Amino acid sequence: MIYAIIQARLGSSRLPGKVMMEIQGKPVLGHVYNRISYSKLIDKIIVATSDLDEDRKIIDFCKLNNIDFFAHSENDVLTRYYETAKNKGISPGDHVVRITADCPLHDANVVDKVIKVFLDGDYDYVSNTFEYTYPDGLDVEIFSFNVLEEAWKNARLASEREHVTPYMKKNDKYKKTNVISDKKYPIYRLTLDYKEDYELIKNIYEGIGKAYFSLDETIKFLEKHIDYTRINENYDINEGYRKSLKEDRIVK
Repeated sequence: MIYAIIQARLGSSRLPGKVMMEIQGKPVLGHVYNRISYSKLIDKIIVATSDLDEDRKIIDFCKLNNIDFFAHSENDVLTRYYETAKNKGISPGDHVVRITADCPLHDANVVDKVIKVFLDGDYDYVSNTFEYTYPDGLDVEIFSFNVLEEAWKNARLASEREHVTPYMKKNDKYKKTNVISDKKYPIYRLTLDYKEDYELIKNIYEGIGKAYFSLDETIKFLEKHIDYTRINENYDINEGYRKSLKEDRIVK
């Protein structure tokens, strides 16, 4: 079985409440879930959120929309992922696709390509983020439950526990690879961390005018409205992870 676990919380330091900000009358989390549901290879989607009172909004949204969810630790996201997997019956032989709830422009075809490379190559870990050939915000990672369990048991650094997969990416014992896009895409910033990101993504949805559209449709729209891409061009990729590395410490 292939499970997608979407990590979602409201306590972002850069843009609090971002995953429940509305676009076309639906919260960002709803758009992420909708887009991932178009995958032909994912068997089940689960939202992993925290057990803080402020994240009750996420839980209520999931209940209202019949979305499976699990709530656990706020800061130790690796534990949240692992406990979500165990609680939902994910076990050895199953695989987990990691999706973050601040990427409402995912393309299910990109997700499925990463999954297919993982399955065909008998890998332990595969992503499209070792080298960016897709725009920022199309990030996909997949790993086996066994690797998730090993990371949960052995990851010691705060950065490894906050961002779930660094232990897997850095460990040479695992067979891993990077998925390269079939065509050359501009590395636009299509993730949601700042109000400027929200403005750009909102413009894309409203301009294209439908709830689901492909990456190619997104690029085609932005090429016609290149001024939109300048809204958030001052922000870099993976700022949150780099900040974690600067403040890193042993926690386990």
